[in-house]
Amino acid sequence: MASVAPTFYTNQVQVTDEVANFSPEVVEEMYLHLTKYPPDRKRSALIPLLFVIQRERGYVDNEGVNFLARFLDLEVTDIWETVTFYSMFNLRPVGKHHIQICKTLSCRIIGEPKITEHICNRLGIHVGETTDDEKFTVSLVECLGSCGTAPMMQIGFDYHEDLTTEKVDKLLDSLS
Repeated sequence: MASVAPTFYTNQVQVTDEVANFSPEVVEEMYLHLTKYPPDRKRSALIPLLFVIQRERGYVDNEGVNFLARFLDLEVTDIWETVTFYSMFNLRPVGKHHIQICKTLSCRIIGEPKITEHICNRLGIHVGETTDDEKFTVSLVECLGSCGTAPMMQIGFDYHEDLTTEKVDKLLDSLS
């Protein structure tokens, strides 16, 4: 095994030279994504391919990044700069229900702190943590683009807007 060294941009990422292995079906799916772009623009497939990596591995890990760097003939840093920019990519395992609460201005002014506190108290965790049963992870994220319906959060790919503690309770009950 290669030596492991934490990177400077996050203590969540471990850099090694190991490369992930994927089933032939998954690799075929990746090649299908490449066909959507001109051959000299393989990098354009990066985001869809990162979603495949995340789906298959549960999050975007170093081994998956190394695979994509080879697959797309890019530098590893080219992959990491995209992964670490977008909050839609997880750098560590998350719960079955990843609750991403918008923390930017409109949501903050209209009640995000109260919603975040309520969710964390109800689940018994802090922001950035996952429940012991691995059902829920709570994250604060940058603007999710729904300022007119603040405060809001995203669970998976679903938006939940105009949040109140009552709406949050109903939603969490439906996910349990």
